[in-house]
Parts: sequence; C-alpha cells; structure tokens
Amino acid sequence: MDARDEQSLDAIKLYYDEGLSQSEVAQRLGLSRPTVSKLIQYGKDRGYVTITIHDPRERESSLAAELRAAFGLQEVRLAVLPENGANLSGELGKVGAAVLTENVTDGDLVGVTWGETMYAVAKNLSHQERRGVEIIQLKGGVSYTTRATNDFETITLFCNAFGAFARTLPLPVIFESLEVKRLVEGEKHIRRVIEMGREADVAVFTVGAIRPDAMLFNLGYLSETEKAGIAARAVGDICSRFFDDDGNACVPQLDERTVGITLEDLRGVHTRLLVAGGEEKVQAIEAALRAGFATHLVVDQDTARKVLHLTRQRAAS
Repeated sequence: MDARDEQSLDAIKLYYDEGLSQSEVAQRLGLSRPTVSKLIQYGKDRGYVTITIHDPRERESSLAAELRAAFGLQEVRLAVLPENGANLSGELGKVGAAVLTENVTDGDLVGVTWGETMYAVAKNLSHQERRGVEIIQLKGGVSYTTRATNDFETITLFCNAFGAFARTLPLPVIFESLEVKRLVEGEKHIRRVIEMGREADVAVFTVGAIRPDAMLFNLGYLSETEKAGIAARAVGDICSRFFDDDGNACVPQLDERTVGITLEDLRGVHTRLLVAGGEEKVQAIEAALRAGFATHLVVDQDTARKVLHLTRQRAAS
C-alpha cells in the first residue's frame, strides 16, 4: 500500500463515515477538492468502498412473484428505470451484478458470455473476497468487423471482481467452415475451455433479438442468405445459438459451426442467470424462460409485464 492508497482511505472515511462534504475533506487533509474527488474514485476502483442501494421494488413485488410462479424460477429481480430515462443496459447491469455476486462462492466456475448487457454487468461488479474462482468464456468472441464485442474487457472485469483466473476462447463464435471449426475445437486448450463451460457452477448470459441491428448480425459472421433464414425461423439467440419459439436450436447448419456451449449443455448448469430487457427481446425472453434456460432472472419492469402478458395469451389460446 503506497501513499496514494492511504490518502484515498483517509478521504473515504471522512467522506462516508463522518459525512463531510468533499470541500470539508479537502480542508481537513490540506488538499484541493478535485484531488479529494479523484481519491474517492480511486478508492472505489480499488475496492476500498462499495455502495449498495437496496431498492425494495427490485424484490418485493407481485410482478416478480408472478414471473417466478409462471416459469418456475428460483429468483426474479427487477431493474427499475428512473424517470430520467437512464440507460436500460446500465440498469440491468447494476441489478445483474448484484444477483451474480450473491450466487458466486469460493471455487466456482463462472461461465460468461459477451454483448452490451454482459459488459454492463461486468462494469458494475465490485471487488469481492472470493478464492479459487475461475471465469470461463462460454463462446468465441472475435469480430470480423470494426464492431467490438468487448469479450476481453468483460472477462477482465469479471476476473478483477472475483480475483479469478480467466479461461478464454480467442476465436470467432461462428466459423465459415465446419471443417476448420472442428479442427480448432480439437486443440487441447480450446477443448478444455469448452468442457469447463459445461462444468460451470454458474452461468450468466443474455438473449439476443432477431433484428438487422442486433450485434450478432453485424460481426461479419453471417451471409445475407443466412440472416434471412434466421429471421424466418428464430425468435432469439443464447450464446449465439439461435432458437425457435419452443426453445429448440433451429438453424442446424450454423449451430454446427458455432464455438461454445450448446443450449442443452447450458440447461445442465446449476445456476443460470439470465439478464435481459427491452421490448425487442420480449418474445425471446418469454421463449427462453418457457424452455427452462434460466433459474434466475434480471429484467426491467416494462419487459416483465410484456413477457407475462405474452405467456398468458399463449396459455389462453
């Protein structure tokens, strides 16, 4: 611990424990107010202080209870969007990070995917005292375009939070050639990472919507013909595996060329945390829940209502 760490701790204690303003902390320590602000942020980044907001609306609601009952879920946590129109993925990330932290214990293998929502979860994780945790990348993440998946950044933030070791798949998620994909999967390191994904204690993932601007449609993996075939058959994707309204893999020629955990293997993971929201994902979320892909769910309130409405309509028809 160096002098900056000690200054940061002094500033944090005065600011949070004694309730002084940043200007008052600056006067007490003989520093400028901007320096105090930087020291407080430095302390947060180092894990010296964490801030937890306990919003009862996330847990104690009839909406969450209805979702648990409708889909046999162990836990549902609702992201509550402020009236100022805060970023949806950011709010999902905050709640998703909290639920994930509660479900990771010493020695766990934690399977992680990538995407905007997963990156938001990663950015909201704080340092946790865990031992022997390993973070397993559940699918390849190399992009063929300038659009980034943030797979490396996501894995790094997860590792920093849990003091964990990373097991990565530095590969595209969908190969152009089945023969090359099989050859690559035969390599000892890659084969072991895929096996560890199947053995994970916890998996955290999202669902992708089937629409032209979806990330998976814009990474250079898919031809226009393939995109049209996906749109005709699939309602969403999980771990870049496209599934239909019954939760079945529905584009076999792409599924065979995809690197990572299969839908069936995902169902075998003990704790499966689905973090997703937004109107464009309602059908995909409802199908994924009905198919039993999740044990734990983080979703925003508006999407939750629409998912329940859709499943009630289905039951009534």
